[in-house]
Amino acid sequence: MKEVPFEKALEKLEKIVEELETGDLSLDASLKKYEEGIKLARSCQKKLEKAKKKIEVLVKKDEDLFQTQEFDEEDEE
Repeated sequence: MKEVPFEKALEKLEKIVEELETGDLSLDASLKKYEEGIKLARSCQKKLEKAKKKIEVLVKKDEDLFQTQEFDEEDEE
């Protein structure tokens, strides 16, 4: 799956949920939409976790003085 910005992924996920809630889709179309929705949800979750880790790095640096630093995801694992 191509990298999609968080906001676009969330917007698309909300649209898929609306489509699934209508119940107008066939079983095959519903499954395809569900699979796409799961991929988008996982992508959004991953981006939120990355953002959370960046915030934690900023807060840990100093309580009064915030300093940005490049977040290296591999160092945190």
